[in-house]
Amino acid sequence: MLKRPASIDNSDLIYDAASEDSSAGIEIHDTLLEGRDYVLLPQEVWNQLCLWYGGGPKLARKVISAGLSQTELTVEVYPLRLQLLEVPKGDRSTIRISKKETIGELHRRACEIFDLNLEQVCIWDYYGHRKHALMNDMDKTLDDANIQMDQDILVEILNHGNHNALGGCASYVQDNGTTDKEATSIYLEASKSNLISAGGMPNNKGASKTEVVQSQNPTSSIKELDNTYGQSGVSTRGSSCGLTGLLNLGNTCFMNSAIQCLVHTPEFARYFREDYHQEINWQNPLGMVGELAMAFGDLLRKLWAPGRTSVAPRPFKAKLARFAPQFSGYNQHDSQELLAFLLDGLHEDLNRVKHKPYIKSRDADGRPDEEVADEYWANHIARNDSIIVDVCQGQYKSTLVCPVCNKVSVTFDPFMYLSLPLQSTTTRTMTVTVFTSDGSKRPSTFTVTVPKQGRCRDLIQALNGTCSLRHSEKLLLAEVRDHLIHRFLEDPLISLSTIKDDDHIAAYKIPKLTKNAKYLQLVHRSQEQVTSDAHIMSGWRPFGTPLVSVVSCEGPVKKDCLQRIVKRALSPLAKIGTLMDTDVSDSSMSHAGEDLNHHDSSAETCTSSLNSDDPKSKAMEPFKLPLQLLNEENVCIELSSGEEAVRLPPSTSVLVYIDWSQKLLKKFDTGYLENLPEVFKSGPVMKKARTEPLSLYSCLESFLREEPLVPEDMWFCPQCKERRQASKKLDLWRLPEVLVIHLKRFSYSRSMKHKLETFVNFPIHDFDLTNYVANKNNSQRQLYELYALTNHYGSMGSGHYTAHIKLIDENRWYSFDDSHISLINEEEVKSAAAYVLFYRRVKTEDVSLSNGVQSCASTQK
Repeated sequence: MLKRPASIDNSDLIYDAASEDSSAGIEIHDTLLEGRDYVLLPQEVWNQLCLWYGGGPKLARKVISAGLSQTELTVEVYPLRLQLLEVPKGDRSTIRISKKETIGELHRRACEIFDLNLEQVCIWDYYGHRKHALMNDMDKTLDDANIQMDQDILVEILNHGNHNALGGCASYVQDNGTTDKEATSIYLEASKSNLISAGGMPNNKGASKTEVVQSQNPTSSIKELDNTYGQSGVSTRGSSCGLTGLLNLGNTCFMNSAIQCLVHTPEFARYFREDYHQEINWQNPLGMVGELAMAFGDLLRKLWAPGRTSVAPRPFKAKLARFAPQFSGYNQHDSQELLAFLLDGLHEDLNRVKHKPYIKSRDADGRPDEEVADEYWANHIARNDSIIVDVCQGQYKSTLVCPVCNKVSVTFDPFMYLSLPLQSTTTRTMTVTVFTSDGSKRPSTFTVTVPKQGRCRDLIQALNGTCSLRHSEKLLLAEVRDHLIHRFLEDPLISLSTIKDDDHIAAYKIPKLTKNAKYLQLVHRSQEQVTSDAHIMSGWRPFGTPLVSVVSCEGPVKKDCLQRIVKRALSPLAKIGTLMDTDVSDSSMSHAGEDLNHHDSSAETCTSSLNSDDPKSKAMEPFKLPLQLLNEENVCIELSSGEEAVRLPPSTSVLVYIDWSQKLLKKFDTGYLENLPEVFKSGPVMKKARTEPLSLYSCLESFLREEPLVPEDMWFCPQCKERRQASKKLDLWRLPEVLVIHLKRFSYSRSMKHKLETFVNFPIHDFDLTNYVANKNNSQRQLYELYALTNHYGSMGSGHYTAHIKLIDENRWYSFDDSHISLINEEEVKSAAAYVLFYRRVKTEDVSLSNGVQSCASTQK
């Protein structure tokens, strides 16, 4: 007997099950994930479950509109948590409120909490302890006002007798954004107390209740508000500088690992610990008004301060969510995507160019590469000049060649990091099923090896030698999805990279030279029964792989002609002993494909790859197949009755449906049409022979190899005046001081996401890029040394990020796992989890010194 389920128990979702006196007063944990920790239920379902099983507590949530059009509905699991600060008294309170509530409702709640009249107060967006905007539009929603989770709201009591133009608000806040009382203590260390810290959760459980925490000393109260980063009681490694961990706020390991690598980049550590504020570009429309740079600088200083405990980067994350909503919430994200945003955002915030000039780049037009590269770099620096450019930006040489007119275009573009593919080989295997259009052979499946960055012509060439293609035939490639032809791959220049491993590809043998040719697609349909409301309904559904024949005709076509074409295509599948079978062997039918298109193209003599005099075709003639032709009005025309001719649609592709009844299925072996294999199906993990690991140099060579552009990124050829799928070749021209390398472990297809666990053998010392730099005028050796990297463990979406970082002054490696930091050996740095690598250029004097030490050591042996 099945055991009755226990009562509903939501106690592990909330901070304190004892505080469930009202649903509004229950605070749930910040890091809950739908599907893992909880499920959302409609009110009626919850009521019924409570009636059956009892328990609770009830955690009711609102449904709000979302999306750009505000037409999508979503459940607001986490309403906004706001910190209200009343000045001049210094009282504070934490409240929960929906982001779809109005500013007027926030006013009402604030007045209720602090026992004030609406006429007495004005409310400010006090994000980051700076007055951003007076919130006086009472009908505006908090969402529209860009109010963020865990931010501060300033509730300002009006100074009677001193009203200004902004709705009568007297300012207790100075121009720098701090309160009078706060200004005297903003640089002091915050004392420990049980007050709610700005941006954090209150220390007491049951935090969702609206509480006014009053202090006997208002100055102390506001002073503690400055301790926005908070501290935990978990110490890292004593008082050593640079060994401070970051608390995980809930799936924020992706952020912590990237931040630690940037913070431990020596150039950045030096820059942000000095007075960088004079370089902040407050007016840059592409930046974040300096807020991202200041938040990062503040966090860096805290991480480099001696003797500190782990830091909770809550304010930095709030800033991040404000300017990059894709990183809001508590879901896992890609650390490389965050890193790219941070570098770009910090650059714009710190761009020394206040007014970017418009500069039109010129093509090379035969000029020396050195001249063109210097011109492009000067143009780039004229618009982009920051510490990020100084340290992290290099320059590519990009060469495009038009496949039609051979026009060559050379440009020199900046880069912030290199994204390298993990390709251990330069080839890939592809599985394709080959079908005949003349009925000469049954379908056959072939697996061939092609260049990884090849084109469709390479796949066709590989298949030609394996499928016994005749001189009068050619192969037509098609991608099949849901038993229909999704697209024909007729252009031989289509890149094979557009064909994913989980795609299904069919190849059809068709005649080479066919006048007025149309592709006749034979789509198979079977009858399915669907039960709905006690009624049994039947309908025709596609199955199997479509067959393709070529029809060459002008004007109307007789139905019998189309019947013969389909019968010929299906003839190899006819079962022995049925009316559809004859004693004609495959070899005796082979001449049918030779007799192509020698008849008049009229309704009397429809021409196809079918020889109508073939005995097998005549044996089939008395039997009419249940065919339907889809005309240009999308109306199906029966082809199994009547002798009249039909007009084919004007398009080059003609759809004909064959409806397979149970009786008809018994006459054919349709198994050959089903289970079209994927292009590449990875089997179970098998023990492979020991091979050399993939090297970082191989990844770089694969990245720099010439390859065709993807169809979505076609190049407009200035000579042809048309978009072309040009071939593109990248070369390294100018290398930065710090080279960031992203290993592309994550790949995406239509049906799933993959993570490559490939081990990459990357050098820790002496990463020599001298031979990879196209600028041969630079005689200096391009040597780099690894100093930091991020690691990703586990699968996509549910994995964990850490960082390995070398403290250069100590010459020792450490593992940074959120708040936990431990000393590791250099041998432990390399693993299959390595994701983003950080290399520093080795100075010329360092290379000479290193060589001298090695020589000395070898002499003493």
